[in-house]
Amino acid sequence: MIGFFIALLSGALMSVQGVFNTQVTKTTGMWVGNAWVQLTAFLVCAVAWFVTGRESIAAIGKVDPKYMLLGGVIGAGITWTVIKSMAALGPAKAALLIVIAQLIVAYVIELMGLFGVEKEPLDWKKIGGLVLALIGIAIFQWE
Repeated sequence: MIGFFIALLSGALMSVQGVFNTQVTKTTGMWVGNAWVQLTAFLVCAVAWFVTGRESIAAIGKVDPKYMLLGGVIGAGITWTVIKSMAALGPAKAALLIVIAQLIVAYVIELMGLFGVEKEPLDWKKIGGLVLALIGIAIFQWE
């Protein structure tokens, strides 16, 4: 149950962060704003690491496969795409499309067992849920 509430909190924080980042880039520009987001995230993580546990930094070199270390690069891309989509579409439409893209890609990752995730069998109920979400997007976009 705690995972459910953490996921809801994550979605809420992502929407608020997207709006904040979009507003910051109006003054600073895309890459200064994006760098600020990544820098402040790094500082929060460094403080949390110092306060909570201090796992070995050297362990990062043991991560395998090495492409898994590209999460920060992907994070910069996420920040850029969220800012651009929110500026172009507004927060609600952008968040809706972002979430459906997350659902589709996450389900494909599960179906194909990509990136070390355990492979799951095709579930027509989940496909139906995705189709229903796509219909929801169409209704939401309808003016």
